[in-house]
Amino acid sequence: MLAYAARRLVILPLSLFLVVMVTFVVLRLTGNPVDIFLDVTSTPEQVAALTEKLHLDEPIPVQFLIFLRDLVQGDFGQSLQFNEPALQTVLQRLGGTLQLAGTGLLLAIVLGVTLGLVCAVWRDRLADLVISSLAVAGQSMPSFWLGILLIQLFALNLGWLPTSGAGGWRHIILPAITLATILLPNIVLITRASVLEMSGEQFVIAARAKGLSRLRVLLTHVLPVSLNPLLSFLGIQIGTLMGGSIITETIFAWPGVGRLMLTSISNRDVPVVEAGVLVIAIGIALTNLAVDLLQMLIDPRIRRH
Repeated sequence: MLAYAARRLVILPLSLFLVVMVTFVVLRLTGNPVDIFLDVTSTPEQVAALTEKLHLDEPIPVQFLIFLRDLVQGDFGQSLQFNEPALQTVLQRLGGTLQLAGTGLLLAIVLGVTLGLVCAVWRDRLADLVISSLAVAGQSMPSFWLGILLIQLFALNLGWLPTSGAGGWRHIILPAITLATILLPNIVLITRASVLEMSGEQFVIAARAKGLSRLRVLLTHVLPVSLNPLLSFLGIQIGTLMGGSIITETIFAWPGVGRLMLTSISNRDVPVVEAGVLVIAIGIALTNLAVDLLQMLIDPRIRRH
């Protein structure tokens, strides 16, 4: 497992380099940030000074080499919006995103696995039909639409929860629920299908023949093996979760990297966008590695392979 992790970490810089290169080129080809941050009253000297500061007077290959040189030193440049180091601006808001994404992911896993087990145990009964139908419908429900409905009901009509911002535990309830619904329906359906499939395996039949209770067989024999498809799904969907975090943070004015990225893209704050993309890419890559290692720990067949 250590050798596998080492190989993945060796490949990681190449993946990050490709992400950085694509982001850099796209940002350079989609417009000039000088046109946004300097109004029509700016003098030619001011335009020339900002252009030189951002190295926009150089050819794109030269700009990229300068960017890589600064990147090795951990320098993404100054944020054009906040007038502070771009990486510092992103890291200051990273905690908010991790708090929201972690809470939403935990909520989705706990509820999804629980409801999936209920569907599998009471297969083709009323509980299974209701939960499965809601899960299928939830797959096509836009998260931003649900977020707006939750604000309208619990914040505006009932006044139980705040509409936006961050603060106490009450502020994170609606954003976490909104973010959790992105993964929750699929987790329910995957857990249900996986548990039903494993319930007919020989080792499960043998465990029941030994006189073990149905609940014990389900929790100690069926569920651990059934988690592999779920872990594979979560590893693939980490990027989707981050994309949903951007929408959720915007709806609820949550101070995180997602909202910062959206604002920075609108304002052409190139250094912040580049720093944010790299931080998110590193997070997704390390999370996928952690998921793969966890699968190897749970299932010896994957470890042997």
